[in-house]
Amino acid sequence: MELDFERCYRAVDSRDQRFDGWFYTGVTSTGIYCRPSCPATTPKRQNVRFFPSAAAAQGAGLRACRRCRPDAAPGSPQWDVRADVVGRAMRLIADGVVDRDGVPGLAARLGYTERHLHRMLRAELGAGPLALARAQRAQTARILIETTGLGLAEVAFAAGFGSVRQFNDTVREVYGATPSELRVSRGGRRAVGGAGTITLRLAYRPPLHAGALLDFLALRALPGVEEVRDGAYHRGLRLPHGPGTVSLTPADGHVAATLRLADMRDLAPAVARCRRLLDLDADPVAVDATLAADPTLAPAVAAEPGVRLPHAVDGFEMAVRAITTQQISLRSARTTLTHLLAATTPPVDHEVGGEVDLLGGGQPHDRPWGLRAFPTAEEVLSVGDTAFRMPGARRETIRAVARAVADGSLDLAPGGDREEAVRQLTALPGVGPWTAGYVAMRALGDPDVLLPTDLGVRRGAAALGLPDDPKTLNAYADRWRPWRSYAVIRLWRAA
Repeated sequence: MELDFERCYRAVDSRDQRFDGWFYTGVTSTGIYCRPSCPATTPKRQNVRFFPSAAAAQGAGLRACRRCRPDAAPGSPQWDVRADVVGRAMRLIADGVVDRDGVPGLAARLGYTERHLHRMLRAELGAGPLALARAQRAQTARILIETTGLGLAEVAFAAGFGSVRQFNDTVREVYGATPSELRVSRGGRRAVGGAGTITLRLAYRPPLHAGALLDFLALRALPGVEEVRDGAYHRGLRLPHGPGTVSLTPADGHVAATLRLADMRDLAPAVARCRRLLDLDADPVAVDATLAADPTLAPAVAAEPGVRLPHAVDGFEMAVRAITTQQISLRSARTTLTHLLAATTPPVDHEVGGEVDLLGGGQPHDRPWGLRAFPTAEEVLSVGDTAFRMPGARRETIRAVARAVADGSLDLAPGGDREEAVRQLTALPGVGPWTAGYVAMRALGDPDVLLPTDLGVRRGAAALGLPDDPKTLNAYADRWRPWRSYAVIRLWRAA
């Protein structure tokens, strides 16, 4: 990836937070690398190098700045929205695929040889998949060291390291301190909430319209799985090594996340999924600039800057929700899905999930640890017809999607191929352009989907004085590319 020195240096000199995560600043005179907004004195030009990733900076022998914490910067918007192999690889690495399946597993998911994948990542990011995964392990290790009471050997394996020696060497190389020194420097603070609980801050690029995010999620909240309460969003998670729950509270400059995990190895994928859910790696300035160029949308953008596109923590869940919502209201769809949950969701694991059964008639606990993950494709396939409470054709569509996800022929994970997933979805009976587009927008993170036949979109367009005929609206929306998905969110709000 080409990095223009003058543009990057101006961003560093102005300490512009918008560029955090886009690139990293290496200072050869001190041997450290920083985020562009680091408050330290701007280094001299001759002592500066710019890197497209933290892993590339580490590969050059630089250690992370302990003042600006570049490893905690928002992710690059490029890898958040790009649909090519490198963008898909970055999303899979963030989800911990390399730690679980190795580079061969990552290459197999993407359909490329390990050698060619390494070459592509090196060309774009200055580092291969192992180095990128190693940088993520170092960040996970730092969080566990500073926010939990786990023994350092436990931290090493929870962060994904193969040995304690590898863990010690990596932490010392990346942070310029041993694990024990990091723990002492942060006071060895433990998170409130007991074993398995971690509290951390999720950075984002301002502005962030938190109210729009919470409104969107509250309107669609599925009892027993998620809820919005007291200015925070809570939900259950299904993670690679066990269940978990999360509480996300928007704050000034960050989102406070409290995670409760059955297995600490799930910290990195849990954080990646929460960031993706709230669209925290987006570049809202770029999105708003494009949409505000349309005089019809300009007042809404000025009134509510930073409206995000909520994604999903589970692609299969989003597909089931989309199919269930076809031609019925959100309220009716929520009732239908609640019956399906009652038939498919096993009892809560009390050790991790708390002791309240929201679907069984219990009263909600003061803390939402009783929330569960949405059922898997296999669980949905295991129940009878009476669990669905919907027309037979729609029930069979859900089962067809579940079979495709269960046998691996349909990939709805963030690293999936968007075009292929849409093609496979629309080939299934009962899945039309609206359903496939909704899944592409929310589950696969496509930033440029328009839903011109959606009733809410058409009502919102009419409210703003835009054409509400699907064909005319589709043609008009070309001016919103490549951010039409964000325009859909704004049209829904207008409705």
